Amino acid sequence: MREATVKVKEMKHEKSLKKGIKHRLGEFFIENVIMFMGVTSVVIVALIFFFLFRSGVMLFKDVTLKEFLFGRSWFPISVNPQYGILPLVAGSLMVTLGAIFISVPIGIGCAIYIAEVAPPKIKTGLKVIIEFLSAIPSVVLGFLGIVVLSNWVRITFSLSSGFTVLTGSILVSLMALPTIISISDDAISALPKEYKEASLALGATKWETIKHVLVPAASSGIIAAVMLGVGRAIGETMTVMMVTGNAAQIPDSFLVSGRTMTATIAAEMGDTVRNGTHYHALFAVGIVLLFMTTTINLIADAVLSKAKREGM
Repeated sequence: MREATVKVKEMKHEKSLKKGIKHRLGEFFIENVIMFMGVTSVVIVALIFFFLFRSGVMLFKDVTLKEFLFGRSWFPISVNPQYGILPLVAGSLMVTLGAIFISVPIGIGCAIYIAEVAPPKIKTGLKVIIEFLSAIPSVVLGFLGIVVLSNWVRITFSLSSGFTVLTGSILVSLMALPTIISISDDAISALPKEYKEASLALGATKWETIKHVLVPAASSGIIAAVMLGVGRAIGETMTVMMVTGNAAQIPDSFLVSGRTMTATIAAEMGDTVRNGTHYHALFAVGIVLLFMTTTINLIADAVLSKAKREGM
């Protein structure tokens, strides 16, 4: 009996050892696969940055940095080519600012309505509509802008052409809305119920609770939603290329044509001579765009860190 008992214990011990070894091998394999994927992603991004900077910096053999950054003319295929990026930067900023002015108030208001006001059936329907809006390709929105929105802008403001910065801003704001609404809604819905219950128990109305308790408490998530929407706006290409008029000029209002950096790269890259000055200039435009998006991300991180510290 003792020998049988000892054998059973030994068999159980061997089984547990085998399971432990398999478990450790599985963990080792998964950890290494994840690490390999992470390192590969970092290497790919680093190679993209290296290729971008290597091609863009070559421009400054033919054009000075001052002429490129502060030049007011972008005529890369003229007799005397000029590579001033200021009109493209101004066009990108105008379209982005217009999209922010439109999408941020509407997006945050919709998120508050969905999270705290709308009945369950309406909430479900609105979420479906928002997801559907995010699934519409940008080129389809561009076609709608050409056929419908540009005519509305032209007639409403008595313009000769409806292909303006305002047209691009409206369409880009539609593309940024799903991101702002979805993330802001999640941020508000994720708040502990005690916040709302305590505010109502102290005598605050529903709207006072939303304004003074829920929105400030979810501010970090709302700010993140806004910054992601800004990133979507400044990086949009196809829609703005189709409806802004593509005039490389510094726009003095939202009712004139403009041109963004992304649209310039997309429109002109196929017509350049490889390793020519124009070719390198478009890569240099990409570097400037990269710095702009990086700055936006750093500002967003700083704001979020500050909000977290204040919340603690």
